[in-house]
Amino acid sequence: MERLKREHGWHGTTRARRPPRTTVPDPAASRAPDLVHRRFKASRPGQLHVADFTYVPMEAGRFGYTAFVIDAFAGLILGWECALDKKTAFVEAAIRQAAAYRARQGRPFTGKEIHHSDAGSQYTSIHFTEALMLAGLRPSIGTVGDALDNALAETTIGLYKTECVRDGSPFRKEPLVTLADLEEITAAWVHWYNTSRLMHRLGLKPPAEAEDEYHQQRAEPTRGQAHK
Repeated sequence: MERLKREHGWHGTTRARRPPRTTVPDPAASRAPDLVHRRFKASRPGQLHVADFTYVPMEAGRFGYTAFVIDAFAGLILGWECALDKKTAFVEAAIRQAAAYRARQGRPFTGKEIHHSDAGSQYTSIHFTEALMLAGLRPSIGTVGDALDNALAETTIGLYKTECVRDGSPFRKEPLVTLADLEEITAAWVHWYNTSRLMHRLGLKPPAEAEDEYHQQRAEPTRGQAHK
């Protein structure tokens, strides 16, 4: 029986929903080089960004998807986007959000900042590479099928699934029926994560506070010199 199942590609019926694959490489796509090599520490905000997306179980057996762009310095989530499909446009939207976030701060991307992702087809497409260039980011892509090559993004997504979208999460008040439902809880979680979640590696500070402290420390000598 097992031999016949393998030969014909048969699978037993199950009541559980089979999760969709998020990382599906395109064998024909050319990939950017890996500029990170699993070194996910950054000495300043804006130096390195990691990106990935995940699936979210919804009502009626459907799945939604959420993409993130994360600054490696303090783990700040700069951009995110939810969708009901895995088309490239929704990961591009997360990039545009990240670029707009930094522009509002007066710290726009300059073309030197690195954007690192896995080798999923969404991140290796020509259109996505063009979106990175327009945003002012340099592409970097890890190897196929190796979560360690994008470990920081995987860690953040793990927190998102544990703290935000799981059943019983304080961010979930109702079942996830529509895209708007998914967007609402994701927006609330990202705001909390950036501004209130205490991170051990940051000395029990939220990511936004750690970034603010970095910039304040760099600005203080300049103010002191101005008084002289």
